[in-house]
Amino acid sequence: MTSEERILELRSILHTHNYNYYVLNAPQITDMEFDTLLRELQDLEASHPHMYDPTSPTQRVGSDITKDFKQVQHKYPMLSLGNTYSKSEVADFYDRVKRALNEDFEICCELKFDGTSISLTYADGKLVQAVTRGDGEKGDDVTANVRTIRTVPLLLSGSYPHEFEIRGEVLMPWAVFEQLNEEREKQGEPLFANPRNAAAGTLKLQDSAVVARRRLDAYLYYMLGESLPTDGHYENLMYAQQWGFKVSDTMRKCATLEQIYNFIDEMDVKRKELPFATDGIVLKVNSLRQQRHLGYTAKSPRWAIAYKFKAERAVTRLCEVTYQVGRTGVVTPVANLDPVQLSGTVVRRASLHNADIIDNLDLHIGDMVYVEKGGEIIPKITGVDMDMRLLIGDKVRFVDKCPECGTPLIRIDGEAAHYCPNERECPPQLKGRIEHYVSRDAMNIDSIGPETIETLFALGLVKDIADLYTLDSSDLMFLPRMGAKSADNIIAGIRSSLNVPFERLLFALGIRFVGATVAKRLARSFRNIDAIMDATLEQLTAVDDIGERIATGVIKFFADENNRILVERLRKAGLKFEVDEEFVKESSDILKGKSIVISGVFSRHSRDEYKEMIEKNGGKNVGSVSKSTTFILAGDNMGPSKLEKARKLGIQLVSEDEFLAMLE
Repeated sequence: MTSEERILELRSILHTHNYNYYVLNAPQITDMEFDTLLRELQDLEASHPHMYDPTSPTQRVGSDITKDFKQVQHKYPMLSLGNTYSKSEVADFYDRVKRALNEDFEICCELKFDGTSISLTYADGKLVQAVTRGDGEKGDDVTANVRTIRTVPLLLSGSYPHEFEIRGEVLMPWAVFEQLNEEREKQGEPLFANPRNAAAGTLKLQDSAVVARRRLDAYLYYMLGESLPTDGHYENLMYAQQWGFKVSDTMRKCATLEQIYNFIDEMDVKRKELPFATDGIVLKVNSLRQQRHLGYTAKSPRWAIAYKFKAERAVTRLCEVTYQVGRTGVVTPVANLDPVQLSGTVVRRASLHNADIIDNLDLHIGDMVYVEKGGEIIPKITGVDMDMRLLIGDKVRFVDKCPECGTPLIRIDGEAAHYCPNERECPPQLKGRIEHYVSRDAMNIDSIGPETIETLFALGLVKDIADLYTLDSSDLMFLPRMGAKSADNIIAGIRSSLNVPFERLLFALGIRFVGATVAKRLARSFRNIDAIMDATLEQLTAVDDIGERIATGVIKFFADENNRILVERLRKAGLKFEVDEEFVKESSDILKGKSIVISGVFSRHSRDEYKEMIEKNGGKNVGSVSKSTTFILAGDNMGPSKLEKARKLGIQLVSEDEFLAMLE
């Protein structure tokens, strides 16, 4: 047998054993035997580089090569599901389907996994692309990271369609989540709030070797394509299981409402013993033909719905209340509790939100408190067991000084939160503004994370966002857990931020009340930073959607001389403080004064692209239909409620082609 033949044989053997171990949970060889075969394959591939194959089992270990995630348009939009919280709402859904179909139908009942959605594309039995849900229209290409997930097959077996897409959920099992947080706690790193966040964060890491060590899992639950095996959703997943996909064994087809209720009751008990997080049940009409007949609203399919479990509640002791300071200076109280098991994880902390909630609960140190998980994720205290109030400590009173810098707190009339006004020196605010600045929606310097910011701040290398542009690789390469390659990546990320458009830079500055949409409005109305800095209240509020509160926030920000100096330092570093000339050239006033609602599914451009076109041509995107709506840009499967309201108000529907012709 030649080396090339042995490589092919080893790949086949290891793919089979990988499937037996991770999907079927029925290993046929020991871990040592598996590792021996894998090492043999690695050595052979190293000496025969022409035999490289991205679907080889050796690629499961990941790579330390840093990469950018490119955006990919979904072939089929990834819509969200409507939520129900009671059996009566499930019955309403069932009755709606029954009336719309007027024929027999089955409902496929499945667990609602609490992870991060993923779309996998296979061609000729090979995984060719893995894309996150993103905004539903487009997502991030995370193929390299998904290849490290052992329950995602790289090669399929059996007889499968030439090309198809299969969707599912990437999960972090409870055991892995607990271990990861224990390691992060020992290293003084921030803890993940829940397995969903941990899975999503892991999937977006730049280092796929780290992703591989996180031991993510994946369950697949929906198949799309031109030549699927059958008309049945459930039946197609049974085929997928034969090809090598991990499919939940809890799925069940139900022919009556009573059977659906029985499934809900059964899973509400069993979910507490599962090795991963769930937060409900998904109900899908099983026939793909019937799914197409039922169609979609603007946001979700009419043939599926999610039933959310009621929040699980536990009782535990309140040990202490501590306080966290955010980047805007908001002070949030946190309850520190005796550890208690809740929805499959150990809860030690819960948010108390603000002073009013503390007062309403009448909390005392030592109280036995009821803890729930809002939506099965964020722990919160919902009450006190007064019958257990025996030996209690002091009444919990909200602090009057910043726990980080000692500055007296303020509370603005009409707001629930307390703020630390010491913007210039309060460490969490300074670090929080840097984190906001480098975040994806702002400057997107993804090579700099919270841990790096913490280190740079502690060493005095970065005290504000402008300091980032004074860094050099030599400043970074000797930092803890930092090598020359990582240092170069950080500097490259900072340099690439010089090309970020003005509107995102304006958002990145962290002006109070100025979110991404408001920043876009301001940038396109005033064109440059100098005009915004010198704008009056009247000029600012003349811009669509800019009220007095936002305008006051902008004026207050630029009235601070330190912020003006910061802008000049950033300008000197080479950042863009004016709208691109290209954008100005492409802009027009064709849609000026028009309020436009977008509804439905489109074929020629994505919804985001149409929103961009509307804004570029002077129009205003609005989310709901009203008397002030000029027209509706209507795609296929337009939402019935919007359609009905448009008819009642006599609002014009404009097709995709008509809209594009209008712009031409």
